[in-house]
Amino acid sequence: MVAMRRLPFLNGIKAFEAAARCASFAGAAVELNVSPAAVSRLVHLLEDRLGVALFERKANRLVVTPAGRAYQAGLTPIFDALASLTAQVTTQAGARILTIGVGPTFAIRWLIPRLADFQKEQPDIEVRFTTGGVAAPFGDDWTCGIKLGDGSWPGLVAERLFAADLLPVCAPHLAARLNRPGDLKGPSLLRVAHAVEDWPLWLKAAGAGRISAKGPEFQYYGQALQAAADGVGIAMGIRPYIDDDLAAGRLVTPFALTVPKGKQWYLVYRDFRRDQRDFAAFRQWMMRSARGRR
Repeated sequence: MVAMRRLPFLNGIKAFEAAARCASFAGAAVELNVSPAAVSRLVHLLEDRLGVALFERKANRLVVTPAGRAYQAGLTPIFDALASLTAQVTTQAGARILTIGVGPTFAIRWLIPRLADFQKEQPDIEVRFTTGGVAAPFGDDWTCGIKLGDGSWPGLVAERLFAADLLPVCAPHLAARLNRPGDLKGPSLLRVAHAVEDWPLWLKAAGAGRISAKGPEFQYYGQALQAAADGVGIAMGIRPYIDDDLAAGRLVTPFALTVPKGKQWYLVYRDFRRDQRDFAAFRQWMMRSARGRR
């Protein structure tokens, strides 16, 4: 007679492992796509069932107990192995698929124009894009993601692709009127809703801090850059979004000054993916392509 396997409280274990790895209920909540309160409740239930305290709950932080550290040290490799096994079985059972979490502007302005090159190298791998960007949590179904930030995402490997440098761009006929930063006018400076710091950062470095951007506001960089190409105003360009437009002459840079945004672009993924054949091929291509634009 086969012995019955008694599995522990799996939802609670998943919540605990993520909270211990992220060092917070909030970080675990983003990863698991639930509320911090839900993570806290699941961990409490797990502790009750185990009869062991896994966290010390301080005023402003979580501290993992010795029992919690020992539990998490064993659980993380198990979850990684489970994810890797699932990916292997899925790959063997069907199509070779890479799911990439990427923001819409990065996809449209840099990755998609270069995708044919990857498909030429790896014609049997199907690439799928899903909603990504800075604010999107890393999805369980993602093979990898492309994010802008400081390189610190708990539980993820982050490999630098390139810098995010800022410089104004506009249509060629508008650039002819701009001889120095002081010629810029607030109403002509196009804004991006989630990047309000871009224009002040560049204008201060250019010695034109008295100027305030007051032009039309757009939700995404891509919209502002399209408006700039159409002559609506001057947009703050961010690399690599502007590379192809500059090369084609659709946009020009009226000033030579480039200012670091203070963030970098990274390829992010879970460590168990590193040696998987299809992801390894994409990673190598991505790194080579990123080096090619520097």
